[in-house]
Amino acid sequence: MSEFQSWGQVPYAEQNVSPFLWRHHNPYPEVDAQTNILPYGNGRSYGDSCLNHTGSLLNIRPLKRLLSFDRVQGRLTCEAGVLLSEVLACIVPHGWFLPVTPGTQFVTVGGAIANDVHGKNHHVDGTFGVHVECFELLRSNGERLLCSLQQNSELFRATIGGLGLTGVITWVEFRLKAIGSNMIDSENVKCRNLDEFFSLAEDSDQQYDYTVAWIDCLASGASLGRGIFMRGNHASQGVKSAPRLSLSVPLTPPISLINKLSLKAFNFAYYHKQMEKVHQQRTHYQPFFYPLDAVGEWNRIYGPKGFYQYQCVIPLADAKAGMKAILTEISASGSGSFLAVLKMFGAVASPGLLSFPQEGVTLALDFPNQGDKTRQLMQKLDDITFNHGGRVYPAKDARMSAEHFQHYYPQWRQLEALRDPRHSSSFWRRVTEL
Repeated sequence: MSEFQSWGQVPYAEQNVSPFLWRHHNPYPEVDAQTNILPYGNGRSYGDSCLNHTGSLLNIRPLKRLLSFDRVQGRLTCEAGVLLSEVLACIVPHGWFLPVTPGTQFVTVGGAIANDVHGKNHHVDGTFGVHVECFELLRSNGERLLCSLQQNSELFRATIGGLGLTGVITWVEFRLKAIGSNMIDSENVKCRNLDEFFSLAEDSDQQYDYTVAWIDCLASGASLGRGIFMRGNHASQGVKSAPRLSLSVPLTPPISLINKLSLKAFNFAYYHKQMEKVHQQRTHYQPFFYPLDAVGEWNRIYGPKGFYQYQCVIPLADAKAGMKAILTEISASGSGSFLAVLKMFGAVASPGLLSFPQEGVTLALDFPNQGDKTRQLMQKLDDITFNHGGRVYPAKDARMSAEHFQHYYPQWRQLEALRDPRHSSSFWRRVTEL
């Protein structure tokens, strides 16, 4: 049994691991027929959606070949285990970029589809799944199905955001985004509170492809939701060298380094380090999109108990009231993360059956694992999200109730009907109670 974990290192799971070395190979006969299976990419999901306690994982990371690149039309075909960082290294020098990218470049293309990842440009381009042309899906009975909006469309939609439950994606073709430079023209604006965030977001979404805000999750009162609103576009020309990875957390400390005192000090310093109201700069794309990737193994700072990530979205009609309630609860608890992110989602619909984003406002942040205290806080946040018509992101969850999940995603039964009978996960068994 192996101790493959999620990035949050909660919960603990034991599972057998088998490598998927070649896309033309069928690995299913090599796994005990009585054992359920789950594809595993690079383990950057935060909760238990990438875990299969007492079952088997099928490690797809060895499927890391780039198969074709149309530099004129902007199409890439690659195996599912290729990292987004490896895609970027290939396409950026030729004037192309990922259509959508999450906050880390160290996820696999297969994982980006399975979790239907979103990014700073959701209000313009939607989720990663919007840009997928087709993929091959290997089922446990040995079938290899070409899936697209035209062929096997039900499985295509179920697999996008389907958490690896419909089979194994072997290769993918997706569309790219044309760019004129590897640099980003960005602007950081200090916002005093949540009301100013909403005003900035409304003003920015028409002019900027990428928008997001860092917020001080401990601020309260008139400063509730204060932060730095970041917006940017690809620069039209120019080339800049990528920054080198210079920091890494060498080991896991005996206790979490994130606590009320360290968090308060960091948030105060980060908010006040920008003296002017607006700061403009031109930077390489990596620090703009992937600030945490500059610190290797940063998840270790939360100590041996790991951490929970919480991400919810609340529809526009209730967004301001819902976010005020959530941030008030977090501020009062004295818990939270140094990278709390607030972002507007647009109306671009995903083809994914269980896709998380909906038009509204999303909040994501980490909580050091303090046992029942942390879980009780997140249950309160769940209740607020529930009461304001929102939902929680499965890819980052490790503890939401079956009742809440089934309310957030009533289409889960459609996914269950299309699920490969040999595929399961710790997450799926927990939230469906099957």
